[in-house]
Amino acid sequence: MEKDSAIVALGALAQGTRLDVFRLLVRHEPDGMAAGEIARQLDVPQNTMSAHLGILARAGLIRSERHSRSIIYRADLDGVRALTLFLVKDCCAGNAELCAPLIAELAPCC
Repeated sequence: MEKDSAIVALGALAQGTRLDVFRLLVRHEPDGMAAGEIARQLDVPQNTMSAHLGILARAGLIRSERHSRSIIYRADLDGVRALTLFLVKDCCAGNAELCAPLIAELAPCC
């Protein structure tokens, strides 16, 4: 991931509703959620939610797919992986033991 792409992704997550949407979609992998259901669960008007979903999609953090009359949104795990690796790739100047607690904390959920 390039620095500019990371800045866009982090900027998209630097807003409360968008961070809530992203975390909700990560919890609902791999099935995803319909846009209306996301708006309902987070108590956000649908037109406002649409704008937030667009920002997250352009940042490469979520993707959408049309199913009949619904649009299903999912976390873009490749985008999330790229952002995470960008943030920690040079972690601890190559001292793996310093990164061990981070990896151990991620292991149960991944």
